[in-house]
Amino acid sequence: MTDHNHSDPGHSHVPKDERKIAIAAVLTGGFMFAEVFGGVISGSLALIADAGHMLTDFASLMLAWFAFRLARRPADWKRTYGFDRFSVLAAFVNGLSLFAIAIWITFEAISRLREPQEVMGGLMLWVALGGLVVNIIAFWMLTRGESDNLNVRAAALHVAGDLLGSVAALIASLVIIYTGWTPIDPILSILVVLLILRSAFKVVKESTHILLEGAPHGFDSREVKRVLVEEVDGLAAVQHLHAWSVTQERPMATLEIQLHPDVEAAPVRERVRDIMRERFHIAHLTIEVVS
Repeated sequence: MTDHNHSDPGHSHVPKDERKIAIAAVLTGGFMFAEVFGGVISGSLALIADAGHMLTDFASLMLAWFAFRLARRPADWKRTYGFDRFSVLAAFVNGLSLFAIAIWITFEAISRLREPQEVMGGLMLWVALGGLVVNIIAFWMLTRGESDNLNVRAAALHVAGDLLGSVAALIASLVIIYTGWTPIDPILSILVVLLILRSAFKVVKESTHILLEGAPHGFDSREVKRVLVEEVDGLAAVQHLHAWSVTQERPMATLEIQLHPDVEAAPVRERVRDIMRERFHIAHLTIEVVS
């Protein structure tokens, strides 16, 4: 006999998270053109790098927004879990794009260190200030309130990288204005790259774990089995316990339970379901009773 519980609290966050992504995309895309223009005219690598990062941010934010829209489509006979997993795939792509950006900025910075170029510090300063304000607003929008959604976190990391890029461009512009030392521009760009790579690794690692059907964060099947057997009266053994996540907010599990002789199955299943939900935060659960 199999008991299947479809309770799924994760979807309640989608409209709010979708709104965050949309606003951040409008802000980022709107200022991107100013940074491209300012970076080219001033000759600043830090601004150009930040503009390139903003372009990728805009694309990744639109991809994340599309993932939320797609996730609202109902499940069908081909995709029985619906389209929620697309948001994890979008986060994975966003993380990889951060690596690509970091590599490009590094090569360009090395080239600038070998052959320094003239940089217009004054124009660079005002564009960097504008970018900093836009990125602070976008980052605040994405991090306001609580969200466990991996796609929102990936988008926030993109914007955080932009914010750091704007700070680096601002510092570089001040140094160039007051000292004329232009190598500060590519040097600070490389420092931003190191921060971007750290964020990118984390996003790619977490999204890959979900895509490979890894166990939800903090879930230890050995501990779960021990707790169930010790705390559920009438439960003899737990077998074939599997746990994974469709998205970070939608952990799921299947398991087989073996009962002691002459024990009624329904109360045992109900107790197992309660423990899995309250102690291990898994509400979507399939339980099969085996002899």
